[in-house]
This record gives sequence, structure tokens and C-alpha cells, in this order.
Amino acid sequence: MARNNARYGREDVEAYDRPRRHTRPRTKDRPTYEDAVDGIVVTVDRGRFTVHIDGPDGRREIWAVKARPLGRKGVVTGDHVRVVGDTSGIDGALARIVEVRERTTVLRRTADDDDPVERVLVANAEQLVVVTALADPEPRHGLIDRALVAAYDAGMQPLLCLTKADLADPEVLLSTYRSLGVPWVVTRSLEGDLGELKERLVGKTSVLLGHSGVGKSTLVNALVPSAAREVGHVNAVTGRGRHTSTSALMLALPDGEGWVIDTPGIRSFGLAHVEPDHLIEAFPDLDEMTEDCPRGCTHGSDEPECGLDEAIERGEADPERVESFRRLLAARSVTDY
Repeated sequence: MARNNARYGREDVEAYDRPRRHTRPRTKDRPTYEDAVDGIVVTVDRGRFTVHIDGPDGRREIWAVKARPLGRKGVVTGDHVRVVGDTSGIDGALARIVEVRERTTVLRRTADDDDPVERVLVANAEQLVVVTALADPEPRHGLIDRALVAAYDAGMQPLLCLTKADLADPEVLLSTYRSLGVPWVVTRSLEGDLGELKERLVGKTSVLLGHSGVGKSTLVNALVPSAAREVGHVNAVTGRGRHTSTSALMLALPDGEGWVIDTPGIRSFGLAHVEPDHLIEAFPDLDEMTEDCPRGCTHGSDEPECGLDEAIERGEADPERVESFRRLLAARSVTDY
């Protein structure tokens, strides 16, 4: 029926009534996605997700997007998800992620220490491998400390992986972290024998993290020959490496022995989200000694009447271990790392 409007003629579409919006009755019924397939997100690229799924023909890789009902819920590398749609994996096929399973661990960081927004880097990893070169570039304790703090906060097991031991003595660095009880492996050549490191990775999902140029991508290529990760070099003037990885990538170890996640080389790792009380929980022996601390005590070296100091005076705490813990605590606010 034409509108009574002289501006429109009968040949104009605008001359006719349009259907009303929201004419379909709303329903509380929601799809159950009974045909959804389980998968693991292995990388994220501009809103597209690469997902590994297991099928009757073995593991295959598919592309997916996030379904609208998930809203702003983030999906990151390592997430266990359920997908529907075309999961064939052929060129042009696209599935939808309709559910993100509950995460067991979450590795977070903030861009800076005054940034209130947390950014999730990886989900569901059990081990954080802090890759540090003993020389070329020189080890930087600030990042190691911060990575350890992030691992303890996330409930992940830390592991120090010291590379280029043919250029420097690892004992100098290890003496700093021995009192914390952090396990370590030492490699002399990144392309050489990695047997000890491989043993530490078996059956786990491990995140490799470190500054650019320390050899993460070279390690990944040695552990997963098919990875073909680009390898960078250290700048002779600045002593820093060039970013070669641009996004976190999850790779299956040969023979299904576990997963490794290669992360981009980082130069900023804010810890504004980490609370002192949460950090000390990673050290049960020290945590017990803080039960009588005054309210609001951060357990730092400048805190009056801290239970850690009293425990040292009574001979119940190892001063070196307490000092190492307080160094990690201070790493939350250090700016040069």
C-alpha cells in the first residue's frame, strides 16, 4: 500500500510500506551444538583462528571465526574450544568457534606497569620455559625475574633454558636462582643435543618466552623440524635481537609427545595484575612465615614487622631464599629489564 507522500512515485521503492522490524517472536531456546567438534587453538591472526582437531583420519588443521554469541570473550592460543560448520580443512572451508572450555592456567601480562588492562598471552599451558642466552645477547635478570613472577602467578611450572653455554659459564647465572628451586637445562649448541630439554617437555604444553635473539625460534626448529620458524640475529650495536615471531604459535612435538608454544620476542612485560599475596603462595614455606604479618604487608624488604624478617632472626628461614623472593617481588615495579 502506497504511502501518502508526494515525494515518492509508484515506481519508487520508498513508496511502499516496509516490513516492521523484530516481527519474529523471540525464543529462549538456544542451539545445543550437539554436533560440535573439540579442538585446540594453535594461533590467532586478525580475527581468524587456526584450530587443530582430531578426526578418524588423524589430526588436521582448520580455519575458524568466533561465533557472535561469544561476544567479546577472548580466544587465545592454547584455548580448548568447540567448533561447528565446515571442519573438513579443505581450502576455503571456515568453521565457527561456539564455546571456549574453562581454562586451567592463564599466562597474562600488561603492556606496562601502570596499564590496568590485562592481556592473555596463552591458555592451558603447564610449563613456562624462560629462554635466556648466556652471551650474545647478555642475560637480563629483569626479564627472567618477571617471567618467573608471571609463571608463579599463573600456576605454571617455570623452567630456565640457558643457551649458548659455549660462550659463557652458566654457573654465574644459576647461582642467582638456585635458592628459588627453579629447575634448569643448559644447551651448548642450539642445533646440538637437546635430550635433557626434550625430557622436560614430554607430555606437557610448554610456552617458550624470552628476549629477541636468545634462540627461541632456533630451539623450536630443532624440536619440531617442520616448524620452519624464521631465525633472527643479534644487532652488533644494540646487543638486542630482531623480532622474528609475530604471534604465538602452538606446535605439536614429534610422536605426539606434547606441545610447544613459540611466543614473539618481548621487550615489555608488565605485571600490574600480580598481587604480592598471590605471588608468595607459590612458596609455601615462606607463605607460612607471613601468617602474623600486619594487615597490608607486602612482604618486601622495607616492610616493618614482616614475618619473613622475624623468621630469619629465629633461624627458621634461609636469608638467601627470602632475598631471592623479594627480588622477584621488586621485579613487579622495575622499569629497566
